Amino acid sequence: MPYSRSQLEDNERKALSPFAQLSADSRGREHPEEPHQWRTHYQRDRDRVIHSRAFRRLEYKTQVFLNGTGDHLRTRLTHTMEVAAVSRNITRALGLNEDLAEAIALAHDLGHSPFGHKGESALNTLMTDHGGFEHNRHSLRIVETLEQKYPNHDGLNLTWETREGLAKHYTAYDHPSKREGFDAKSSSLEAQVANLADEITYYSHDLDDGLDAELLCEAELKKNVRLWCDADATLRAEHGELTDERRRYFIIRCLIDSQVHDVVETSGALIHEAGVLSVDEVRLQENPLIQYSSERRETNLELREYLYENLYFNPKVHEPNQRGVKLLEELFGYFLEHPKEIGSQSRARIETEGLHRAICDYLAGMTDRYVIIEHKRLGL
Repeated sequence: MPYSRSQLEDNERKALSPFAQLSADSRGREHPEEPHQWRTHYQRDRDRVIHSRAFRRLEYKTQVFLNGTGDHLRTRLTHTMEVAAVSRNITRALGLNEDLAEAIALAHDLGHSPFGHKGESALNTLMTDHGGFEHNRHSLRIVETLEQKYPNHDGLNLTWETREGLAKHYTAYDHPSKREGFDAKSSSLEAQVANLADEITYYSHDLDDGLDAELLCEAELKKNVRLWCDADATLRAEHGELTDERRRYFIIRCLIDSQVHDVVETSGALIHEAGVLSVDEVRLQENPLIQYSSERRETNLELREYLYENLYFNPKVHEPNQRGVKLLEELFGYFLEHPKEIGSQSRARIETEGLHRAICDYLAGMTDRYVIIEHKRLGL
């Protein structure tokens, strides 16, 4: 006999920490639904995200390098899957709800535009007088409005807790605006885990991709980045000389593992010190309880600054994305003059939400390659 939902909920209550967000205690969905027979609320959220069209499009959206420039370079989809994996590891170690953290992690970049953060910045500029554009807010817009899956309502009808995680998602890159209905001082610990898992993943894997593309070199990393130097020393002491691929893989693995270890140890101590005994008490905290140690925060900042200086603004990364941004801007101008050319779902929202927002929705939903194809098709 399969486990029923109520049995799974009972297992959560017995196994998880008192400050974990339990499925049975969810605030529910905006549109009431009958609970599933053998899936919890957050398991359903995770599945709905994975089966969404926005999730599939992440395969062809830029992470750092323009999509299609290398078979082994990461896309938004592979980045998202890696964030979900790190989130599960941290939540499991802290006795939190893995399903909720995974659902938030899988949805956290659904709203990303084509051409990475440069595309996001371009759309925000184009929308300056019409509400702006920010990919975290757009992720919420996708799961609440833009996905068209159900006969009686728009969106995916995710639980309040998963949407809270998107409303309060932030990293060094991200600065979402406040959102009505999600005004607690802090989010659930599961949402906080997804935030830090995002940083852990992109710091380490952007570094990996930069090396793979030969825009970064190990000799310079050993001189300038303490995290790399320490991991390299550990590897050589334990395993001696290895081939390039094995060495780089193992060092990246060590970087991720050491960051996860630091977050688990630091966060466990902060949770104990705060004395929280429920998820409601977590939300009353002034500061996040899922954090790096101060030492790790300092070394991560050093790595981040190195990546900005040597990778993100490297001409081989910056210029292709800037060319993509130019295509976005020209398509935006074209659709302002030819609104009938906008996709049908976005076009249907012109009357209620305005032409600029309809165009923004349409462009933000495009993949890198579709922007290029549409630009060419329209002869711009």
